[in-house]
Amino acid sequence: MQLTELLSKNRSYRRFVQQDRIPLALLEEWVGHCRLCASGRNLQALKYAIVYQEEDCAKVFPFLAWAGYLKDWPGPEEGERPSAYLIQLLDQSLATDCLCDDGIQLQTLLLSACEQGYGGCIIKAFNNKELRKLLNLPGHLQILHVLALGRPKEKVVIEDMQGQEVRYWRSPDQIHHVPKRPVSELVYRIGLPEPSSPEK
Repeated sequence: MQLTELLSKNRSYRRFVQQDRIPLALLEEWVGHCRLCASGRNLQALKYAIVYQEEDCAKVFPFLAWAGYLKDWPGPEEGERPSAYLIQLLDQSLATDCLCDDGIQLQTLLLSACEQGYGGCIIKAFNNKELRKLLNLPGHLQILHVLALGRPKEKVVIEDMQGQEVRYWRSPDQIHHVPKRPVSELVYRIGLPEPSSPEK
């Protein structure tokens, strides 16, 4: 799969084929890809709690918030919930700031999943206190993100942004629409002076 195709398929999926479980070995393989990522000061301070057993996934789910723009949607219903979670942890005994490592690794994990027919959603809104208690985490491990994973059960399409409307939305046919800014808005054209001609 070419990179552009992979990036296009790598959307934020929030509904999954719940009974399609992800093998532990595959989740560990994806985490292993993070070893290949750049790391600020090469401290490699990020770790991952892997949740993949069905009963354990059910315990994590209530502590997560889903799709802030979809106000009337409480999250995926039973049968459409994630079949695994990778919970990103910062080992504060190694570093107090992971710089941009968290985003680099989350994207790596999602691309790894997408390449093999899975997908996921990065979740930042969660009940930190209850999730920490559930995972029985020691004090030096800070939860940064929860990566929900599974076999996608929804279609997500990218559309050109209309005006300044950035909110994603779901049509009656349950297709998830995501507006994106055009490339012309992403490129900032600087006005550096023209180089002077060398004196003869």
